[in-house]
Amino acid sequence: MRAGLDKQPADVAAMFDRVARRYDVTNTVLSGGLDASWRRATREALGARAGLTVLDVGAGTAVSTVELAAGGVTAIACDFSQGMLRAGATRPVPKVAGDAMALPLADESVDGVVISFGLRNVADPDAALREFRRVTKPGGTLVICEFSSPTWSPFRTIYTEYLMKALPRIARAVSSNPEAYVYLAESIRSWPDQAALAGRVQAAGWADVAWQNLTGGIVALHRARRD
Repeated sequence: MRAGLDKQPADVAAMFDRVARRYDVTNTVLSGGLDASWRRATREALGARAGLTVLDVGAGTAVSTVELAAGGVTAIACDFSQGMLRAGATRPVPKVAGDAMALPLADESVDGVVISFGLRNVADPDAALREFRRVTKPGGTLVICEFSSPTWSPFRTIYTEYLMKALPRIARAVSSNPEAYVYLAESIRSWPDQAALAGRVQAAGWADVAWQNLTGGIVALHRARRD
């Protein structure tokens, strides 16, 4: 089972329910073990400190939420796939089921919002960006960790070949729902590059938008401030 690029929420949630059982190990294999370093870089970009509350949207099994919770941060895992949340049930962070386009939080209730490899799966990313701003306190921070466009043209060509050919084959060996990783490759290929995403974040009302490339631009961290 896989979702389409129209990203209907029920289809995307059902797809992730089906990959939940082996989601973490599949991510580690497909990223060559880089997923842990990307999570650390996301926490560092957030700059959260003890006593602050952070919402981790699209948290999946909450492995990213545990990373964000280091150092006394209250990090809340939020995902619309209840199968993913159940798969991470033993991780010691609070969890809530919720859609990125309609978060179950009050206005200006958190100090920061993080979404890692999840904005690309939202039916209306611009609506989600506005929703993230709604729940963030003035002065709070948004960090988006997402697949992006490699900056070196020859590497970009190799990476695209990996996405469309090698990634689905590897997924068939390790994933509980390999068809979902065909969707993954297609959704990455159709996602806006770093500058285009930064423009959309700014258009949603966020200030001081900037980005940092990781792994040659395979992943980009976008950071913004709620004014």
